[in-house]
Amino acid sequence: MQDPTAAHHKMSTLQMNTQRFHTALAAFDALNSQDPTSVMVEGTAQSKALVYAHRMSEMLARYAPDASEALQLAARSQHIQRWKIPRSDYPMTKPGYLAWRTKLKSYHAEIATQVLTTHGYDATTISKVCALLNKENLSSDPEMQTLEDVIVLAFLEHDLTEFAGMHPEYSEGKFVDILRKSYLKMSPKGREAALRLIKLPQDLVPLIQKAIG
Repeated sequence: MQDPTAAHHKMSTLQMNTQRFHTALAAFDALNSQDPTSVMVEGTAQSKALVYAHRMSEMLARYAPDASEALQLAARSQHIQRWKIPRSDYPMTKPGYLAWRTKLKSYHAEIATQVLTTHGYDATTISKVCALLNKENLSSDPEMQTLEDVIVLAFLEHDLTEFAGMHPEYSEGKFVDILRKSYLKMSPKGREAALRLIKLPQDLVPLIQKAIG
């Protein structure tokens, strides 16, 4: 028979960890809510970074409902305070773009580490979250691949239309090439989800079909 005291301690620890998880998410949200750029969601102006973070969490819950705590934390902090390192700070060249992306990944990992340390997370969990934010071991880590799938799925469902509108100078061929590169980053499961799990912008479906054909 299980010791009632031990059972109570186990339950209390679970509740404490659940509380820690939600307070960490709230801390991420508080930082992202400072984004000076807003977007309209159902008629209400909201912080762009906060909307992105919540969409990442929502997509992860749909795509991988059994995701680990570390993966959930990484999804929520994927672009945390991204606006603080603007693209314009780097040369508008491919090397400049790559340098910007590298800096962003390390910055997101740094901010996530600060938040998770403050909320009492252990070094192992923090290290895992940082590895996911730094896009490490994409070819060998299933959780990294899951996060990559979620990033692309969220982009296709929520951001593809805006992206297309921002680049009217792109030819159809260039646009299809960009979509194909995103599609090739996904796992077979992710590619299936792109066709069945999410709501694609209907006016861009022909281009998407060309990209994945």
